[in-house]
Amino acid sequence: MTFETIILLVVSGFAAGVLNAVAGGGTFITFPALVFTGVPPIAANATATVAALPGYIASAYAYRSNIAKEGVLKVRIILLIALAGGLVGAVLLMITPSELFSGLVPWLLLVATVLFAVGPWFVKRLQKAGIGAAGPALSIFAFSVVSTYGGYFNGGLGIILLATMGLIGFTNLDGMNGLKNLMSAVISVISAGVLALAGLIWWPQALVMAVATTAGGFFGGWAAQRITNKALLRAGIVMVGLTMTVIFFMRQ
Repeated sequence: MTFETIILLVVSGFAAGVLNAVAGGGTFITFPALVFTGVPPIAANATATVAALPGYIASAYAYRSNIAKEGVLKVRIILLIALAGGLVGAVLLMITPSELFSGLVPWLLLVATVLFAVGPWFVKRLQKAGIGAAGPALSIFAFSVVSTYGGYFNGGLGIILLATMGLIGFTNLDGMNGLKNLMSAVISVISAGVLALAGLIWWPQALVMAVATTAGGFFGGWAAQRITNKALLRAGIVMVGLTMTVIFFMRQ
């Protein structure tokens, strides 16, 4: 790796750690950064998952006192679902041909960006329509789908998890953020393990970026509980996601 590559990985990793702790969307930065430094798309996706892991753990630790049961499922059940979904998603990524995944990347980025942008609005509309907390079956299904998505492609996972929690009746934002980071860590642990066994991780890049995401995760976990204008931050993340989507469409 060149000095310029290391600087890019450190800066993008720290920014991603902060974003993942505060609102999600860090993969919109780390995945393109890895691709732009020469890592193939599937390997970049796998490497970004590994790099995000310590940041998720760090920010989950920062929220440890806020994680509590909400909805109809116990926290340990939700984490077991995250574990199973991450495994399924990682296996799906392993069997996806490289050419197919490269073609899917801009669409995955687009879907993640749109969900990131409209998720909170959609949840509020459902709540205004009088839709209450979901039952066990719907809760298990919703968490399973999102966890599988996270094991396959990490982009936008944080905000999709937050939107899912809101959809099934969660209301404590700090608790939701803590559980989001804890679920993201569990999903990343199992998917990273599977992808590592498959030889898809570019370890030098992953280790450099992981150190930076850890620092960003600690800082972001502290800052997230003090930031009042999250709408402006969300708008900035959406712009990053849209920009990366356009760039990857142009690379097709």
